[in-house]
Amino acid sequence: MKNIAITKDIQSALTADSVLQDLLKGNNRFVDGNSQSTDNSALVSQTTGGQYPKAVVLSCIDSRVPVETVLDQAIGDIFVARVAGNFENVDILGSLEYSCKVAGSKLVFVLGHESCGAVKAACDGVELGNITEMLDNIMPAVKKSAIEVDGEANSSNSEFVTKTVENNVLLTIDRIREKSQILSEMEDNGEIKIVGGVYSLQTGKVNML
Repeated sequence: MKNIAITKDIQSALTADSVLQDLLKGNNRFVDGNSQSTDNSALVSQTTGGQYPKAVVLSCIDSRVPVETVLDQAIGDIFVARVAGNFENVDILGSLEYSCKVAGSKLVFVLGHESCGAVKAACDGVELGNITEMLDNIMPAVKKSAIEVDGEANSSNSEFVTKTVENNVLLTIDRIREKSQILSEMEDNGEIKIVGGVYSLQTGKVNML
């Protein structure tokens, strides 16, 4: 049972690699139907005075990808930043920097997912209110995939959508390193790692990129 929250000492002893393996083991438990039981009351009590999460996950808002659930994490374990299409902007970057530089997280994990609605909308050039400007953040991935994948460059081409989901994760990672001197320097110094993966709606499995 998970009933002991991460403390500062525990967090300090972690490495980016160990945190990544922990998250992937948690995902394996989820896929296998062996998610850990949790004493939420104990964790709430232990985290009232502070928090020391081991990672920050940048994910999509999609209701089918509840991040703590699919990675089998509990209260106090991870930060989660969510935006449709799991891209970075100044607010997300500030949140990631806070997570790592201020709060001590060891890993930035950009998590895309299969059949992402935001990615499909970007592939189709959807224009609707504020959604239009939001989708601009995903267009670099759309354009990259159009060069790499044969067939129609829209959501009717499943291979194109799949490649765009992957490229969106990878380009987001590139832009995080480019736009955040804090995170880039922390990664260069071995304090953190910035990684990415894609969640399968069909299997529940997180596949690293």
